[in-house]
Amino acid sequence: MMLGWLFASPADRRLLGGGRLRGPTPWVIAIMSFSIFIIAATGLALAHTAGLLSSAIQARYSVEVPGGSSNLDVILRTVRSAPGVASAEAVPEREMRKTLERWLGPAAASPDLPVPALVNFDVKPGVDLGEIGRRVAAAAPTATISAHRETVKPLLKSLRVLQWVAFGLVLMLSAAAAAAVVLAARGALDTHRSTIEVMHGVGATDLQVTHLFQRKIAIDAFVGSVAGAATAALVLLLLTAGAAFAGELVGGATLGPGDFLVLLLLPLALTGLATWVARAAVLAALRRAL
Repeated sequence: MMLGWLFASPADRRLLGGGRLRGPTPWVIAIMSFSIFIIAATGLALAHTAGLLSSAIQARYSVEVPGGSSNLDVILRTVRSAPGVASAEAVPEREMRKTLERWLGPAAASPDLPVPALVNFDVKPGVDLGEIGRRVAAAAPTATISAHRETVKPLLKSLRVLQWVAFGLVLMLSAAAAAAVVLAARGALDTHRSTIEVMHGVGATDLQVTHLFQRKIAIDAFVGSVAGAATAALVLLLLTAGAAFAGELVGGATLGPGDFLVLLLLPLALTGLATWVARAAVLAALRRAL
């Protein structure tokens, strides 16, 4: 039975002594789990947000007329009637000035400040932008067409970089947790050296001894990782308002269903890592002692 080591008799459990959750291991794992959960959630949110934003603007373009245009309605009808245009809408001048007011203040409402006329439109796959451009140029020679994806490319690049930084930190913290488990396993071996010698003396194998330490560290790691992840989830729920900016970019979505599944599996993954590392460390130490 592969998981038989998880089920030890009361006599076997008493061999290592102490309470089930005594020692620093659960606390160290809880801290690591808390940090990993927070950073992983941030990385997944950035990845999901970047993906949704990229998809939302993939087929979106803008017609811009410098200095405004008195024939905005004509441009709008021209764009809507062009082949391959799925939808089009004009951005009112008052909305553009309201947006500029965030950075310029009251000066944004000044009539001396020229505001371009803007028409946003979505295209169907395989559309000929050249044809749309020719029709727009006939209606407004000074108009230019720009792709939204080019405008937000620096933002998407920054989101991708931050995403990979977050995942790199997750790997580093996982490695640190594994190192802490190795130190804890070696410390437990030194503490129970006399017990191990007695067990060897009555015929216990290295694998049987390893299973006792493996079970204890697995329980400590599971409790610590679940406690850390639960605390991190509570903190994230309390701080959801802080993610409002990223959410507004894509209609309020920051994490997808698959992301929540990954976060739920993190405590189990950390427990599995700690258990495997503990088993390898204890078994290697016992074999070196022979």
